[in-house]
Amino acid sequence: MRLSRRQQLWKLARTALGQLIALVLRLEGLVGRLRRQLHALRDQVRALERQVKELTARLALNSTNSGKPPSSDGLAKAAPKPKSLRTRTGRRPGGQVGHAGRTLLPVAQPDHVCVHQLDHCPCGACAGRSLRTEPVLDHEKRQVFELPQKPLEVTEHQAEIKRCPVSGRVVTAPFPAGVTAPAQYGPRFKALLLYFNTEHFIPYQRLTRICEDLYGQPLSEATIVTANQRAYAHLAPFEQQVVQLLPQAPVNNCDESGLRVAKTLHWLHVVSNPQLTFYGVHPKRGTEAMDAFGILPRCTHWLIHDHWKPYFAYGQCLHALCNEHHLRELKFLHQEHQEAWAHEMSALLLCCLKRRKNRGVLNQRQFKRVHAQYRAILRQGRHRHPRQVGRAAQSKAANLLDRLEDFDLNVLAFTIFEEVPFTNNGGYAARGITAIMPTAGLCRVSDQIGSFSEPIQEFDRMARGIIAGPREERFAAMALISGRLEKLARPRRYAPASRMAVEERESSWSEIHQTDCRMSSGLCRARRQGGA
Repeated sequence: MRLSRRQQLWKLARTALGQLIALVLRLEGLVGRLRRQLHALRDQVRALERQVKELTARLALNSTNSGKPPSSDGLAKAAPKPKSLRTRTGRRPGGQVGHAGRTLLPVAQPDHVCVHQLDHCPCGACAGRSLRTEPVLDHEKRQVFELPQKPLEVTEHQAEIKRCPVSGRVVTAPFPAGVTAPAQYGPRFKALLLYFNTEHFIPYQRLTRICEDLYGQPLSEATIVTANQRAYAHLAPFEQQVVQLLPQAPVNNCDESGLRVAKTLHWLHVVSNPQLTFYGVHPKRGTEAMDAFGILPRCTHWLIHDHWKPYFAYGQCLHALCNEHHLRELKFLHQEHQEAWAHEMSALLLCCLKRRKNRGVLNQRQFKRVHAQYRAILRQGRHRHPRQVGRAAQSKAANLLDRLEDFDLNVLAFTIFEEVPFTNNGGYAARGITAIMPTAGLCRVSDQIGSFSEPIQEFDRMARGIIAGPREERFAAMALISGRLEKLARPRRYAPASRMAVEERESSWSEIHQTDCRMSSGLCRARRQGGA
């Protein structure tokens, strides 16, 4: 009769207890090893799940839900769904009521006037009677705006050569200033080349083809390089004035973006406002570069930036954070991780922006109400993402919550100060410029033209004087490059704020928050640790 496994074990226990104990011990050891392997596999699965989640989130990042530039989306990637931060307004596309449109208007003094004579009557009742002897009652005018048939004119300067009747020496009349070669390009033509190269980023080689096609004149790349170098030297006074005047501005936008110079990572720093813009290239990204440019250390007013920590080293400034960054990060958390609090925070910020546009900034009572809503939304997020102690790794949501909580005054500064913008879009010019600079031939230059750093410096200085200024002031800069150096337009000077206005601003900020108006991370944390 065949015994079951249970019966076999009972028989073994009665006859060979030692063998049974050894078997049990082996099984316990095997179970322990399997349990340890199970725990290791479970930890490995969790790590892989976190990695997959991070990689999936990284793949979901694009220019619409993060700080990545549109050029990073790539042509091979599927186009992101059109989930813009803008909401429907109910208005039809096109020009809105009250919009100041643009149309082509006649000029008072045309360059050429072509009179069309009326020799015979076209009325049909007089069989084409002659009107040559009839007086002209009036003219119906129509103007045509057209390019000249010969866009490039050649002026030959001939200096007379005579013999002095007294000394017998042969003397020559002086040429006009700037006419130094048997054949050369004029200042307006060179200014146009710089405009195409610096403003529209047309590369050297393509610009030479444009000149040959449009003007019928071949052009060498060295001519463009020489014109750039001359403009760079002439714009030195303008650059010095920009560096001196930017710290006086009530608000400055700051940003930095990486670029390659001679295959080495450098950083293009920008400090700008609606009137002035400074570009500077430096190997470093932080305070070493900012101190070298000498602008931020002398600023005492508002700095708008993206929470890059080195900016907070300048404690004499008022700091406000870019909410466009926050909206993109909140959008990503809501769409990819279904964070409800992120959608509510985004809606609150946009509501405050709309309210400011329609009715102005908030008073103290209104701001306290908005600040309470702001803190309530943050508490919702903290339920899912509590603050970690120490330097433990956190999720993107937790990091964003830390920033919004620690720098709430900096985030909401736009709601109570009219001069503080909602975004730092004025400082993002560096991103687009660094994406186009290699195409324009500024980051890869042949040895016969010059070193790698020189074209970058030339571009920076000309960008400050031409690209980033108000459009009505660019023509003055173009005239400057074309040779009229004595008519250099002075950058706008900012009237210093009165002591009473400064005290009133700082007093209002102190009344609302009972804290110093210089908002740095250390001050914000100190306020919370003190229980304020």
